[in-house]
Amino acid sequence: MTLGLLSQYIFNGLMLGMIYAMVAVGFTLFFGVLDVIKFSHGDVLMVGAFTGLATYLGLQALGIDSVVVQLLVMTLVATLSMALLGAVIAKYLVLPLRLAPPLNTLLITLMLGTVLRESVRLFYPQGSNPKPFPRLLPTDSISFGSFTLRADSMILLLAGLAAIMAVHLLINRTKLGLAIRAVAQDADTARIMGINFEFIVLLTFAIGSGMAALGGLMNGLYYNEINFGIGLLLGVIGFSAAVVGGLGNIYGAILGGFLFSALQSVGAVALPALFPGTSTAYKDVFAFAVVIIFMAWRPTGLIAEKKSERV
Repeated sequence: MTLGLLSQYIFNGLMLGMIYAMVAVGFTLFFGVLDVIKFSHGDVLMVGAFTGLATYLGLQALGIDSVVVQLLVMTLVATLSMALLGAVIAKYLVLPLRLAPPLNTLLITLMLGTVLRESVRLFYPQGSNPKPFPRLLPTDSISFGSFTLRADSMILLLAGLAAIMAVHLLINRTKLGLAIRAVAQDADTARIMGINFEFIVLLTFAIGSGMAALGGLMNGLYYNEINFGIGLLLGVIGFSAAVVGGLGNIYGAILGGFLFSALQSVGAVALPALFPGTSTAYKDVFAFAVVIIFMAWRPTGLIAEKKSERV
C-alpha cells in the first residue's frame, strides 16, 4: 500500500470519526445529567437529516438558489427542530421515568426510535427509498499522488470541530455549563443551590439532539445520500464510542469516536491484505469485535467518569 493511499484512509477516518464523536457527545451528555441512555438518539439524527433535506426542497420551491442561504437555513432548521424534539422527549418521556427502573427508560427510547424511523419510512414521500442529498459544498480537490484532499471533506471536518469546540466552551466556560456540570455531579445539591434542574435537563437534551442533527446533515453532505435507516447504525456506533471513551465524559466520547473510525480504517486496510478476497464491508465487524474485546478488558472505558447501572 502506498503512503498516499494510507493517508487517504486516515483522512477519511478523521471525517467519519468527527461524525461519530458528535453522536457520542450526545449520549454522554444525556448520561451525565440524568444517568439515562437514550437509544432513540441515532433516529433523531436521521430525522434531522430528513428535516434538512425537506428544508432544502422547500427553499428550492420558493426559488431560493443561494447555496450559502440554503446551507445556513438547512442547518438552523434541522438543529433547532431536533433540539426542540430532544427537549420534548426529555420533558414527556424521560423525566417522568426518572425514578423508575433504568430498563423502563431504555425500553421507551428504543420504542421511540422505532416510531421515528418507521414514521419517516411511511409518511415521508417514498421514505423507504434512499434519498439523494444535495451537493452544496465545493467539489474542488487537490491530489498528492494517491491522496486526494476534497474541499467538502475539509469544510465538514472543520465544521464538526467547531461544533464540538462550541459545546466544550459552553460546558466549561459559561454559567450554563457550570450548572450542567453541577447537575451532573449532584442533582440534589444543585437544586438546593437554586439551579433549575428541569431546565438544565431540557437544555442538555436539546444540545445533544442538536448535535445529532448536525451530524446527520454532515453525513448527508459527505455521502450525498440519506435513508431512513442511517440512524440505526450511527446510533450504535455513537453509543459504542461513548462507552469505549468512558460514558459520562465528553473528552472520552470524542476520543471514542475517533478510535472507532480508526478501527474501521484499519479493518478496511488490514482485512483485504491478510485475507485476499475479503470485502472492506467487514470493517464494521472488525471494529465491533475489537470494541467487544476492549470492553471486556476495560469496562469503564478509556476515561472512567461515572459507572452506569446494569440493565
